[in-house]
Amino acid sequence: MVTPESKVKKVVKIMLDAQGAYYFSPATGGYGRSGVPDLIVCHQGKFIGIECKAGDNVPTALQERELQRIRDGGGYALWVNEKNVDDVHRLLKQINGETK
Repeated sequence: MVTPESKVKKVVKIMLDAQGAYYFSPATGGYGRSGVPDLIVCHQGKFIGIECKAGDNVPTALQERELQRIRDGGGYALWVNEKNVDDVHRLLKQINGETK
């Protein structure tokens, strides 16, 4: 079943693939750490956590806490939906040192 959130994840994965980034989706359903972002990424040696949402959904308090822990650890963390998914592209360009 294709969900609205899975469509956002697909777009993000296309962007990551185009930049040659390493990424994976952590285990969920009680086997992984609760609140971890949907995608864990390494690009140009930088750690990135990306939480994907759809529509008006926003990260839970637990997800926000995990995103902040990534930032506090020196990584990049963001959440995206259909409206701001281009933030991933902008972040990758920033990490690549591209200005435009």
